[in-house]
Amino acid sequence: MTPVSGLRLVAQDIADLEVCSAALQDALLRVRDLSFDRRARRLVGVFSRFCWEASSGSGPYQRVRSALSIDGVMAVRSRNIRLDSPDAIAALLSLHFTPEAEPPGGELRLLLSGGGEIGLKLECLDLVLADFGEPWKTRRKPEHQETA
Repeated sequence: MTPVSGLRLVAQDIADLEVCSAALQDALLRVRDLSFDRRARRLVGVFSRFCWEASSGSGPYQRVRSALSIDGVMAVRSRNIRLDSPDAIAALLSLHFTPEAEPPGGELRLLLSGGGEIGLKLECLDLVLADFGEPWKTRRKPEHQETA
């Protein structure tokens, strides 16, 4: 098993965002680990990220704590998220950015398992993903059903 060496990514365009989305695929998020600072216009989430970059072979695999910081957030909306249950857990499926007709603004959507979604109206695409702490072993590798 190859140890993880503190991933640090910045996304300021769609190509960068695709890399961050791939790194965060199947990351677990507790509702209580998501916060929006309206004054700073920043949304921060702490995830248990599956380490795809160290997942060759049959395991054991690794997860690591990762922080996602998104700046320039003008509005936040959510759908199908148990805000009344701070211990509820969802898996992040992907990040999608739809630019406005007049760049650099747009909407960033965090798509979650179970049909959950967080939509962010952004001034511009500006996010940072950074691992922190030591990775830990896990026997489970996320699996996805093939779609036609």
